[in-house]
Amino acid sequence: MVLTVEIAAFLILFVIGLVLFATEYFSADVTALGLMLALVVLGLLEPDAAFAGFGSETVLMILGLLILSETLIHTGLVDIVGRRLLRFVGKSAQRLRITLLIAPAVMSAFISNTASAAFFLPITLGLANRSRTSVAKVLMPMAFATILAGSVTLIGTSTNLVISGLMQEYGLAPLSMFELTPVGLPILVMGLIYMGTLGRRLIPDRTATIQDDQDLSKHLYFTEIRIPTNSDMVGQTIETSGLIYDMRLGMLLLQRGDETRNPLADTILQANDILLVEGNREDILRLQTEPSVEISGQIRELDAYMQDGSGRIAEVVILPGSTLVGRTVKGLGLRDRYQIQILAVNQSGAIRHSRIGRLTLNIGDILLLKLPQHSLQALEQERMFRILDILENKPINQTKVILSSIIFIASMLLAILGIVPIAVAVLIGAFAAFVTRCIRPDEAYRNIEWKTLILIGSMLAFGQAMLATGTADFLAQWVTSLPGTESPIWLLTLFYFLAVLLTQPMSNQAAAAVLVPIAIQTALALGYNPRAFAAMIAIAASASFITPLEPACVLIYGAGRYKFADFMRVGGLLTILIYIVAIVLVPQVWPL
Repeated sequence: MVLTVEIAAFLILFVIGLVLFATEYFSADVTALGLMLALVVLGLLEPDAAFAGFGSETVLMILGLLILSETLIHTGLVDIVGRRLLRFVGKSAQRLRITLLIAPAVMSAFISNTASAAFFLPITLGLANRSRTSVAKVLMPMAFATILAGSVTLIGTSTNLVISGLMQEYGLAPLSMFELTPVGLPILVMGLIYMGTLGRRLIPDRTATIQDDQDLSKHLYFTEIRIPTNSDMVGQTIETSGLIYDMRLGMLLLQRGDETRNPLADTILQANDILLVEGNREDILRLQTEPSVEISGQIRELDAYMQDGSGRIAEVVILPGSTLVGRTVKGLGLRDRYQIQILAVNQSGAIRHSRIGRLTLNIGDILLLKLPQHSLQALEQERMFRILDILENKPINQTKVILSSIIFIASMLLAILGIVPIAVAVLIGAFAAFVTRCIRPDEAYRNIEWKTLILIGSMLAFGQAMLATGTADFLAQWVTSLPGTESPIWLLTLFYFLAVLLTQPMSNQAAAAVLVPIAIQTALALGYNPRAFAAMIAIAASASFITPLEPACVLIYGAGRYKFADFMRVGGLLTILIYIVAIVLVPQVWPL
């Protein structure tokens, strides 16, 4: 195939795009949009074909997955799973990293890696924030783990199914469920070890969540909690109860009857124990939904205004001249006069080792209050305090948690069993989430990363142009004409790296569809085993690590604040390591 003007123009745009992506001169979505428009202006792609990417199965699949992911966050399922995982990992950063590598990989071996990444994205963010771990250091390993597992089973990625279908068209038996496992499993193990060691160190840290003491103290509150008689914490030690690792609370003081003592990790909790604890705002507010403890300032009989929607939870600061200054919480009588419940107190970052009822309020103290809307307005007008923030009071609805779980699992089963394509399955799930009111459409759309969809839609057009201009066939034929093709090992190497190259601007399935027929025909012509070449392309098509254009990577690109070059730095070496494992094992499993 000769080099045409169209192919030359496309290759020039391809190089320009790689430079812009690598340098981040423009954001990735802007660069992708510009490349798509350039293809149309230069006549390399018709407008209808260029814009078709935004209505493609891939874009709609990601849209559905993002909606389902947001639903799991909104209903509280992600928070529940995250807290259980956090309780398991405790204070161990190493255990956290291992968990966020293994759990996504196991799931991704049996469902789409994009779906696995979408499920674990909010969980990873929550665990990273609650354990004071850099988001960037755990998001990329999590996404890479889901991609690495794609070659473990036939259904690990839809690319394997595409290749299996193409093999049948050429008279070969389809891939069996675990045919790729002897190569895919060692690649997964090697990849997880790499990402847990050297790969993690190569990731730049742009999202460190550990703040300096001054900033952290502004969000540190203390409050009293009581252990009810029917609590499952009765008889447990403080360390095993979940107060420290699960609820993320610091223990300051324990009062048992008239006795006050220092709470230790091995202190056994008893019914009606009162603990003075510290924690950030979110952890303190979450205590309202914990059945094992009661916030002392939370009076159940005053909760009617929260049920009818007229109540508010507010973060307020005491102003100079306020009648609250110099008064104790107990002596103010706020509960009777204004139906106020003081949930927690921050006194300029200082922790007072005394009961909240005896606490003397000062200028600048920050309080977390629960009160009716009319009381909030009246107290602010009286300049008792200034409102810093109105917080959403959203207790976890167990019914919606179960319902959202069923919707997500059912959507994945529809795709895994092949009843409908994955894009249709996740959109059915998104529709079900809206109909069952697990989440409102405006709530879901508000938090969708639209830049992600623009990036994918635009780059799908770029992949279409690679096919339309003949560039894909040109590159494939050029590779097979190179010296050394008489060696099957060298030919496998060429197809591996060509597949890796093509999967960057194209979808994995499209790259496989281009290369597999050429590889099978080449192998048959030269007397080699075509099955080995098909398997090698399947493994290579899943090795999409050197750019963030793989859907699983696109999902974490913005949240991790990564740059385009970060994937080349971390994924480049991983791609080579995968090649080394594959080139050794593929000829052993499928003799050439």
